[in-house]
Amino acid sequence: MSARPSRRPAAAPRSVRHAATSNGVGAVAAPAQAMALYEQVKDHISRKIQEGIWRAGDRLPSENELVTLFGISRMTVNRALRELVEQGRIVRVAGVGSFVAEDKPQSTLLQIANLASEIRQRGHDYRCDVLAVERISATLEVAAALDLRTGESVFHSLCIHREDGLPVQLEDRHVNPRQVPHFAAQDFTQLQPSEYLVRNVPFDQIEHVVDAVMPTAEQAALLEMYPQEPCLLLTRRTWSRGVPITVVRCLHPATRYRLGSRFRADGNPVAG
Repeated sequence: MSARPSRRPAAAPRSVRHAATSNGVGAVAAPAQAMALYEQVKDHISRKIQEGIWRAGDRLPSENELVTLFGISRMTVNRALRELVEQGRIVRVAGVGSFVAEDKPQSTLLQIANLASEIRQRGHDYRCDVLAVERISATLEVAAALDLRTGESVFHSLCIHREDGLPVQLEDRHVNPRQVPHFAAQDFTQLQPSEYLVRNVPFDQIEHVVDAVMPTAEQAALLEMYPQEPCLLLTRRTWSRGVPITVVRCLHPATRYRLGSRFRADGNPVAG
């Protein structure tokens, strides 16, 4: 998501605080007195988004600005912003600020999606940051997923996929070296790991499992998000003639991405 220059924040409801004339923006209508303070902040921001005053990518007033504007506590403002994030109305980038969210793109669950193509088809810029390509000893979990012995050598890659510069997926992949012996020798700056495997390693089975999870502090830092925000975890395994090829864990900030599919009654995906 690209952040455009911030628009001046609208004034707070008069029932909470008089608008500062230096903002140059008129006061909004007073909300019902029964509305909780954090709900007033949410309503104020949501209406500005709905009315098109703040558009996708616009930076919102900072927490400190909202505290001053509404004359309420930082904790109350933080709750309002946190709930707007959970509702998908805004996104918060750690150390940068809060922005109006774009409609969340949706990736298919019935096939291996080409994330780069999906992003480019939306007219957005795609980038893959390859953080690691290495050979490591398989943990118990990885060994079980790839039908190997614990401690056996496997390939490991770690990538961040970005849409208009914003991380939308952390890809943590392990590959069976018996099936893909030349995996670590590839130039993944030219062809991302998923694309390379789909093009060069035939598979006949796919398993997709989706979980709602909280990121670790390290994962949140890589995804440039707050660790208190939830993620969607897509775990994918592929096989060729019953032999596992790869297991990959794709972590998506839930406020930036969604997973879903449309298919016919016969079980085949709908094209287009």
